[in-house]
Amino acid sequence: MPLPLIKKCCAYTMQEKCPRCGSRTKSAHPMKFSAEDKYGKYRRMAGREKKV
Repeated sequence: MPLPLIKKCCAYTMQEKCPRCGSRTKSAHPMKFSAEDKYGKYRRMAGREKKV
């Protein structure tokens, strides 16, 4: 089981909130892959827009 990740301070913890910065944790493992992904096209487009 991957540890939850805190993006703000790049730390891992088992708690709901980071003890250092107080931000909420996020799952460290990637989303489940599906070949029948209805919204994958839109997610990839949104990801490209953020990188620009």
